Amino acid sequence: MSKKVAILISGGGSNMVALVKSMTGDHPARAAVVISNTPQAAGLQRAADLGVPTAVVDHRPFGNDRAAFETVLNKTLEMHQVDLICTAGFMRILTEEFVLGWQGRILNIHPSLLPKYKGLNTHARALEAGDRETGCSVHLVTPELDGGPVLGQVKVPIETGDTGHTLAARVLQQEHRLYPAVLRHFAQGYTTPINFH
Repeated sequence: MSKKVAILISGGGSNMVALVKSMTGDHPARAAVVISNTPQAAGLQRAADLGVPTAVVDHRPFGNDRAAFETVLNKTLEMHQVDLICTAGFMRILTEEFVLGWQGRILNIHPSLLPKYKGLNTHARALEAGDRETGCSVHLVTPELDGGPVLGQVKVPIETGDTGHTLAARVLQQEHRLYPAVLRHFAQGYTTPINFH
């Protein structure tokens, strides 16, 4: 039985597309649903074009009531009998209660070499610090923001003249390689970090 994966997005969904396209053949998982908290997210159409069911759980009607938003999100996940969740550019911070309910079953990709630069504006922060490399990490989601165990990383050298924009574009290319590789490894039951080059 292949594991059913929900992919949570808020925007264009380029990592979602990479994940969906990787889940073919002998892959131990399949995309069950793509859920966006933004009704106009371009990724919803991209998912539909790939034949994946989509759903919208708009966060705005819930105001600051994150628990109420997550109740509806959970119902949507249960409806699609989801085993694993991959967040991919999902711009909502999940509550501790939600994360603990899915403990050990949520993956996230983050554009830095964790534990460095948790949160936002990672590329600008790496440049400001004068770092010589940055990259991306896939980690298990825990109640601590971007603080869960790292399951895989790719390093990307910072080049002279790089801006946050050029760096983000190069890191994103590696995200599209790393996230599918980690998901496959994880869906096979492995929780050891993969060595990825």
